[in-house]
Amino acid sequence: MLESTLLLLFLVIAAALVFDFINGFHDTANAIATCISTRALSIKAAILMAAGLNFAGAMVSTKVAATIGKGIVDKDNVTQMVVLAGITGAIIWDLITWYYGLPSSSSHAIIGGVMGAVIAHAGVSALHWAGLQKIILALVLSPIVGVIAGFFFMVIMMWTFRRKSPHTLNKAFRKLQVLSAAFMAFSHGTADAQKSMGVITLALLSFGYLQTFHVPVWVMVSCAVAMALGTAIGGWRIIKTVGHDFVKLQPVHGFCVETASAGVILGAAALGMPTSTTHVITSSILGVGLTKRLSAVNWQVGYRILWAWVLTIPASAAVAYVTYRVLGPMFMK
Repeated sequence: MLESTLLLLFLVIAAALVFDFINGFHDTANAIATCISTRALSIKAAILMAAGLNFAGAMVSTKVAATIGKGIVDKDNVTQMVVLAGITGAIIWDLITWYYGLPSSSSHAIIGGVMGAVIAHAGVSALHWAGLQKIILALVLSPIVGVIAGFFFMVIMMWTFRRKSPHTLNKAFRKLQVLSAAFMAFSHGTADAQKSMGVITLALLSFGYLQTFHVPVWVMVSCAVAMALGTAIGGWRIIKTVGHDFVKLQPVHGFCVETASAGVILGAAALGMPTSTTHVITSSILGVGLTKRLSAVNWQVGYRILWAWVLTIPASAAVAYVTYRVLGPMFMK
């Protein structure tokens, strides 16, 4: 029995690191799509910068990890199989949306996955509704704040530099956009790597390796490395959707998108609220695009993105539920 439980623990840790790796290449677009589309950075330079700063950001805080690890379900209702099934649901949905080039939320996917697995194990009553309310509220509000922040930040830039020619303005902001992209990459690390940290720590707590919820340093480093490696691989399909197809951006637009998004994400991370970097930056792009005109936004792409957002939690929950039902009996024998 102990050997089976230990094997499950290793599988959970491996799956969580795979999820972080996939999150890295799935969400690379969050940090670098706009600076690539405006040619502020080359593809290679943008990816290397994002990988390094994703790692740095992941090492800063564990507040979001604690929210994920303690906010979805009480530890008494968590088993290794629950965590493994939850991560599997998130991984499968991330791969599906990556294949179709849709910037869905890895944050939503892991939350939906854990919810589905917990329901399969102990029923709906096992969910920690107070914690889920905080998590889902943050995930719903962050895109709204992203649109508002992107819109007003762009309006301020337009008013401040209204006497400058577009050529001069974009030449200056192409350099500034390198800094804003770096800011965005760092904020992505602070938010997204912590999801897997929380899940692994939850598994360690369930196994008995930990007595109280705190993220070990080796877990922080492992998740940070996995995300940085995933970022270094790159997610070209999603970069194209976010950086080219949704709204056509100039360097000044990219600067506003990245700075507004990073501000929203870091502010939420400081409060321990798990925002979706995908939702925030995509909504910021929408906010910036709306300052130009309604027709500047490719609404067909926007609808595809919106549907991916809506389906993420129930889809990943469904996959996790089925995974638990299929694999659970194999490890309970």
